[in-house]
Amino acid sequence: MTETALEPTYGLEPAEVSSSATTDGQLIAMLLDRARNEGLQLTGQGGLLQQLTKRVLESAVAGEIADHGGYEKHDPAGKNNGNSRKYTQTETVLTEVEPAEVKVPRGTPGSFKLQIVKKRQRRLTGVDEMVLSLSAKGLTHGEISAHCAEVSKQPISTITDAVLEGMSEWQNRPPIASIRSCSWMPSTSRSGTGRWRIVRSMR
Repeated sequence: MTETALEPTYGLEPAEVSSSATTDGQLIAMLLDRARNEGLQLTGQGGLLQQLTKRVLESAVAGEIADHGGYEKHDPAGKNNGNSRKYTQTETVLTEVEPAEVKVPRGTPGSFKLQIVKKRQRRLTGVDEMVLSLSAKGLTHGEISAHCAEVSKQPISTITDAVLEGMSEWQNRPPIASIRSCSWMPSTSRSGTGRWRIVRSMR
């Protein structure tokens, strides 16, 4: 089992790091309010933090591969050029936030190895603060670049752009909690009446 540690400084000066640390409680409070307003649980399977962690990691991985291959996902330019992404594999990565199932492209040339989510990697530390900051207040391009540079030897501009784009899509999405279906629940009470149960799911 491998472990990659990210330094939670975002490339800031010591004084700025200290100042940022004092806002952790505010970030968590903002995230709690968001989860409450959308009718979601914050932690646990399918919770808000798990979905955010998955989004950040998958976006970063996509950016890392795009930077190496020179083309975006589904771009015809990558067809049969030796850098094609042959398939994706779901990796369960443990973080301080929540375990997250991340879809990672595999089958890339042997000369290229992912740095952000390595093959057979099961634990990734230091993601929690970036996820909290991205979701609650947003980070600058430079701050994300400094964060990603800790784990990837590839040029990080493409990775950073992918993370920002992924979070922007998430923040502008329709409300997460949506009614997908209603099912009739037979009653076991003496009255013999049943009730409708609303099933909510994550988008």
